[in-house]
Amino acid sequence: MTEPKHTLVWNNCLNIIRDIIRPQSYRTWFEPVKAVRISGAVLTIEVPSNFFREYLEEHYIDLISKALKRELGKEAKLEYNVRVVSGEDVVTFPQQSTQEIKNKSVPFPNQAGNITNPFVIPGLQQLEIDPQLNPQYSFENFIEGECNRLARSAGLNISANPGKGTFNPLFLYGGSGLGKTHLAQAIGISIKKQFPEKIVLYVSANRFQTQYMDATTVKNKLTDFLHFYQLIDVLIIDDVHEFAGKPGTQNAFFHIFSHLHSMGKQLILTSDKAPVDLQDLEMRLLSRFKWGLLAELLPPDFSTRVEILKAKSYKDGITLPEEVINYIASRVSSNIREIEGTLISLLAQSTLTNRNINLDLAESLIEKLVSKNKPEISVDRIQKIVCEYFRIDPQLFLSASRKRELVQARQISMYLSRNLTKSSLASIGTQTGGRDHATVLHAYNTVCDLLDTDRSFRKYVVDIEKQLKSS
Repeated sequence: MTEPKHTLVWNNCLNIIRDIIRPQSYRTWFEPVKAVRISGAVLTIEVPSNFFREYLEEHYIDLISKALKRELGKEAKLEYNVRVVSGEDVVTFPQQSTQEIKNKSVPFPNQAGNITNPFVIPGLQQLEIDPQLNPQYSFENFIEGECNRLARSAGLNISANPGKGTFNPLFLYGGSGLGKTHLAQAIGISIKKQFPEKIVLYVSANRFQTQYMDATTVKNKLTDFLHFYQLIDVLIIDDVHEFAGKPGTQNAFFHIFSHLHSMGKQLILTSDKAPVDLQDLEMRLLSRFKWGLLAELLPPDFSTRVEILKAKSYKDGITLPEEVINYIASRVSSNIREIEGTLISLLAQSTLTNRNINLDLAESLIEKLVSKNKPEISVDRIQKIVCEYFRIDPQLFLSASRKRELVQARQISMYLSRNLTKSSLASIGTQTGGRDHATVLHAYNTVCDLLDTDRSFRKYVVDIEKQLKSS
C-alpha cells in the first residue's frame, strides 16, 4: 500500500536530517514526531507537547525548513499539532519566524576615518548596523483589507524594486494602532530577504532626535552622524510628526533625506497625519514628503477585523468559536491594537478562571472593556448630528448644491471633523461629497473667522459640539 503524501514528504525530510544531526538528538527530537497532513505547501506534524514544539523551533527550524523546501518548494511552511496531555484535544500552531535579520558590515573608505555608529555604546568599536526590525512584523502576518490595500500593494512593489520606482518616499499615515509600523517593517524585512546586500535601518523619530542631540554635544560627531545615515540603502523613519518644533533635527533629516533620495535609496516614513495636516515642520521637508506616494491606513472594516482575529488566534494556538470572533469584531472596531488587546484579555480570563472561551465569557469581558466608552466621534457621526441639528436631508448635504444653509452646515461639519477626529483633510473632503483638501481647509478657516464675529453662528457650533461629546 502506498504511503500518504504527507508521510512520504516527512520521511524524505527525516532522511536529510538524520545524516546531519547526532543520533541521540535525532532519536530524542524527531522519532516521536509524526506527519499528520499536507495542504498545498503546508505540512502539519504532530508533537508531544508545546515544550517539544518550542525546542524544535529554537534549535532545528532552519534545518527542517531547508529540508522541507527541497520537497515542497520555496513556499513550503510547517504547522504543528500539539497534543494536550489531559485528553485527545489538539492545538494547532503555525511555524514561527525565527530567522535573524542582519545587515552586512558597512565598508568605509580609508579617508572616512572612524565613523561613530549611534546605535552602539561608545567604546564598542565594531561598526555593525542592526536593522532594528522585528521578524514578527512580516507581510505574512499583515492582514490585507480595504483599509490598507493601497499601502500594502505599494509596499510589495517597493520590496521588489527598492528606490527605483515612483513610490519614493513612501509616506504612510493614519491613526494610532492601524498597522503603520508593522507595514513599514514588513517592507524592510521583505527587502532584506530579496536583497541581502542592502543596508536596511528602522528607527523611530524620537530615537533619531536623541541621536542627533547626542551628536551635537561632541566636536565632529554631527558629521559622523550625517555620514552614518547617508550610508543606508533603505531608511525607515517611524512617527516623523514628532520632528515638529525641532528645527535642528529637521535640518539634519532634510540633508539625509535629500542625499539618500538623490542616490536612489529608498525612504519609508510614517506619521499620524498627512503632510498637509502636519504643523511646525519646514515647508521644504513637507514638500519632499509629497514626492512619492501618500498612502492612508484607515480603521479596519468588519470583515478585516474578523480576519485579524482569526489570524491572531491561530498564531497563538487558540480555537475561537465563530460567534465569539464575530461578536468581538462587531464590538471592538477602533484599531488593530485594541482588537489584539481584547483577544489577549479574553485568553487571560479563560486561563485564570478555568473557563472555556464562549460567547458568555466574551460578552462579560467586552462589557467591562467597551460598554462604558462613548461612541467614537467620526466624520460620519458629525455629519449625522449636523444634519439633524439643521434638519437637512443627508443626500442634499453631500450634494453639489451651493445653497447658503447647506454650505454653512458643510463648513461646520468639516471644521468639527478636523478638530474632533484624526482624519486628514483629504479624507474629510472625500467623505463630504468628494471635495478636495483645499475646500476643507477653506471651510475650517471660514468657521474660525465666523466664531470670532458672529454670536449666533458660534452658538450653532458650540451646541453641536456639546451634543457630540455628550451623546
